[in-house]
Amino acid sequence: AAGTCCALRDEMLFKQPESGFLGDCPICCLPLSFDMKENVLQTCCSKVICNGCSHANMVREIKENRQQLTCPFCRHAKPTTQEEMKLNEMKRVAANDPVALRECGKEFYQNGDYESAFKYCTKAAELGDVDAHYHVAFMYRKGQCVEKDEEKYIHYLEEAAIGGHPRARCNLAFHESKNGRFERAVKHLIIAANLGYDDAIQDLKDCYKNGLVSKDDFAAALRANQAAINETKSPQREAAKKFF
Repeated sequence: AAGTCCALRDEMLFKQPESGFLGDCPICCLPLSFDMKENVLQTCCSKVICNGCSHANMVREIKENRQQLTCPFCRHAKPTTQEEMKLNEMKRVAANDPVALRECGKEFYQNGDYESAFKYCTKAAELGDVDAHYHVAFMYRKGQCVEKDEEKYIHYLEEAAIGGHPRARCNLAFHESKNGRFERAVKHLIIAANLGYDDAIQDLKDCYKNGLVSKDDFAAALRANQAAINETKSPQREAAKKFF
């Protein structure tokens, strides 16, 4: 029975996710970049919008002489101060929005309040937020607010990886390599590379040099990686890069 459970878990773990954990921009429906500098988190609705759509919306509203710029998704007035942004976030937290809970948890973490960070990130993870699983994993690894727990660290990393978190994949690959399970490590890296995560390509390159991945598999991962990155590009996003 235990062997069957492990096999089923591995089947879930090593299945290629359909997309990265950020998913698609809800406006243009193109995959979002893993580089959050190329996206904007809207505090009013907790939607992540690509810079291309955010910029295009801003240009349109300026041309229309709008006195107040709005969110491209929910059309709520854009906050103009940090206080307004925080007020929006807390409204979403009160509504049990997992993205807002996770972001609030990350803020507590950065301020050294690990107890509150763990509380908010754990709740966000329970509500299905993939990135929250990743942050909870590292609190278990470092023993921040909780006792160090390697088993829970790996569990939360795996949950994040299953949800399309490529950085979690790379951390799992490191863990597997450290324990001599190179075949599993390579599988994690290939999945992350296929999602368009460049750091995984660098790690795969090292694996290829050490004979841990075949030439064909490495070439396939390079092609899939570039294809995934190309899917995140658009004229609107390129225009936004010039502006920002």
